Amino acid sequence: MSEVQSKLTTVREILEPRIQAAGGWANAHVHADKAYTISPEMLHITQTCTLQQKWDAIDQFKRQSTESDFYDRFCRFFETMIEQGCTACASYVDIDPVIGDKAINAGFRAREKFQGDLTVKFINQAIKGVIEPEARRWFDRAASLVDIIGGIPMRDEYDFGKSREALDVLLGTAKAMGKFVQLHVDQFDKVTECETEELCYKTMEHGLENRVSAVHCVSVAAHSASYRKRLYALMKKAGVMVVCCPTSWLDTRRTETMSPGHNAIAPVEEMIEAGVVVALGTDNVSDAVLPWSHGDMWTEFRMIATACHLNNFDALVDIATVNGRKVMGV
Repeated sequence: MSEVQSKLTTVREILEPRIQAAGGWANAHVHADKAYTISPEMLHITQTCTLQQKWDAIDQFKRQSTESDFYDRFCRFFETMIEQGCTACASYVDIDPVIGDKAINAGFRAREKFQGDLTVKFINQAIKGVIEPEARRWFDRAASLVDIIGGIPMRDEYDFGKSREALDVLLGTAKAMGKFVQLHVDQFDKVTECETEELCYKTMEHGLENRVSAVHCVSVAAHSASYRKRLYALMKKAGVMVVCCPTSWLDTRRTETMSPGHNAIAPVEEMIEAGVVVALGTDNVSDAVLPWSHGDMWTEFRMIATACHLNNFDALVDIATVNGRKVMGV
């Protein structure tokens, strides 16, 4: 074999050993309580409902799920992570008037089972919002159970026009309890969305610099270059981190309002250059939201590198490992 042939390799063969040497994969955002639940009925929801409609369309499925069902989903997902060399993950969990605390109780049991191999942080989904009284009661209960305060501010914007008030509840609770925050923002591929910007201001208002992460930030790419530059400076000032789930929004339907470079993924390469911490997540796994996702870390890693034109190996390894742990507070 010639000297040239002896050096034949792939990017994966180069980077996976480096990822393991840096502590292993860190999956900073997943919904493991719903993992592996795709079925003809769930696929119908996928095909006929918007994301906003899915927030409630799966209620009957949730009611019918037992604690044992949730435990099985968590266990299979945690096993999948460990098989890939993932050593830390942060999972959203629904804790609300529909489901009660069945899922989180199952999650605690599954976490204990795998505690020697996988560090798991739980985040409350707050899928029913935090403004409606019953939803707020369950949010307060959930906040005391989870490791990281989570939510969807846009839920309360759609229902009541009160996303800013929701942010105050979410961030105020985290501040009072000394917990990190991870919120879904700017995920609907619209130039009218400015949630990341609002989150930055609210983060500083509540004194939570370097403790808040924004998941998705897809709509940031729809804004002008000058707006994005100002936003990145604000994000760095507020210490707002980003979790990118590269494949989760690739199925967004095309519209005539999208900018030429709009490709349903946060402009991660620009964020990194501006000094913003970016981590990696798989998001939903084989469920009504993302039926085609298998929770494969390399698939997400390859997508973020390709779609965002990232060829800096050091930055990519950080995204896959240490940055995810920063987001989780590990």
